[in-house]
Amino acid sequence: MGIARKILENTFVQFGGKIITAVLSVFVLKMISGYLGTSGYGDYTTVYQYLAFFGIAADFGIFTITVKEMSKDEKNIPRILGNVLGLRTALAILTMGLAAIVVFLIPSYSDTVIPMGVLIATFATIFTLLNGTVSSVLQVHLKMQYTTVGLIAGKIASVAYIAAVVYYLFVADISVGFEHLIWAGVLGNFVMLAITTYYAKRYTKITYCFDFAYWKKIFFTSLPYGVALVLNNIYFRLDVILLTMILPHTRTLADGTTSCSSSICGDTEAGLYGVGMRFLEMMIIIPVYYMNSVLPVMTRFLEEEREKVKQIIQYSFDFLVATAMPIMVGGFILAIPIIRLISDEDFVSGVVHAYGADIAVQFLMFAMFFSFINALFGFTLVVLNRQAQLMYINAACVLFNLVSNLAVIPYWGFRGAAATSILCELFILVLTGLAVKRAFHLKLEFTTAWKITLSSVVMGLFVASGFYWLNGLWYIYQLALLVPLGGLAYIIMMMLTKAITPEMWQLLKKR
Repeated sequence: MGIARKILENTFVQFGGKIITAVLSVFVLKMISGYLGTSGYGDYTTVYQYLAFFGIAADFGIFTITVKEMSKDEKNIPRILGNVLGLRTALAILTMGLAAIVVFLIPSYSDTVIPMGVLIATFATIFTLLNGTVSSVLQVHLKMQYTTVGLIAGKIASVAYIAAVVYYLFVADISVGFEHLIWAGVLGNFVMLAITTYYAKRYTKITYCFDFAYWKKIFFTSLPYGVALVLNNIYFRLDVILLTMILPHTRTLADGTTSCSSSICGDTEAGLYGVGMRFLEMMIIIPVYYMNSVLPVMTRFLEEEREKVKQIIQYSFDFLVATAMPIMVGGFILAIPIIRLISDEDFVSGVVHAYGADIAVQFLMFAMFFSFINALFGFTLVVLNRQAQLMYINAACVLFNLVSNLAVIPYWGFRGAAATSILCELFILVLTGLAVKRAFHLKLEFTTAWKITLSSVVMGLFVASGFYWLNGLWYIYQLALLVPLGGLAYIIMMMLTKAITPEMWQLLKKR
């Protein structure tokens, strides 16, 4: 119980911080989407989705492997951290430099704001990568509340800068304002890194080490998982890049008006899809936080208490299903008020575009559910040193994603991309689940999962009925009433179906 409580506390601290930053992100998203419009927000989304390809290559799974190494050998944390910091800085500079060069060579991005945006955003990505390295110390000690403090402080700094740009400094000059919106992200990430470093120094000495033999060891240990992460990131973000590359871009004419040579424009589709993806990204950080907390515990128990590891996997499966299922059902039903909350009215279906960002949210809620479970199986394969299998699975998914998107995007735009995302997550779920079952002789129990499903369906009927009766009411009132009432209905059903066990109650009652 003590270990389980620590895992949950560490997860909930991070999740609590994520809720705060998610609220701030809603303000950011609403300000930026209203300021830039659908096509401008499409360019803004493209900058970060493009850069994420290179950023994950610099990360290369080193954070997860570092936490695993530190958990096995806590006495050598300063040496491990110093060398990983050196390796990751070198990879960050190399990959970000490559990203900045390549973006200026892509023909479809010429004469747009994307290349300069990418150049500025490379600094934000470098700070994020360094922050991840330093925070690994806090993760090992299950003290991620300090990282959360840095995350919140950085977000506040970024929000303040963005508000100044949107409402005071560059109200009429959107092209210059676009670049300053990117600089706001740089400032926020720098503040986050500074605060995380301050707290991490309480637990270990932080300095650069250049033991190249150890660099080589960490790099090749991370290689299979790193490639798997790169491939995972490619299939997760490939659709936005393909939307902007396959479909024509909106161009500004001499008279100041805009025009597109097709009924489906890449930057507009990316903008609508990007809002839905932003909401998805707010949600899928939950299983990552949770599994990062579980990883050190599973690593310690693997050699001597494999049955306890199986028990942790079962509890984790139930927890992730219990978290993802109501979010999926509620998000699908309340997609329109959610989009009105986090972005501009123009992003809703039928206002300016026939298919709006609410359609993207409804599609992506299914992908989100599968990704929650995928996180459990993916991290378990890492603990079992089966990273190579994860790499092959993700490689197959990238191929499937690429072929599918090339086939559907020209006809259905972001709707085709969203459908492909669902199929990719399901594809990975099946293959990683089978891999864990074979490697660990694991047999999951689904009794609790069925109870959770029933509870979610009842909650969904309650929320859908309420949404029907509250139609025409201000979206803030709709969400303020239906979200807590839906949550209450879900909890009551979980109690009636006994999906929440007495052991869980005892755990939750403890401080």
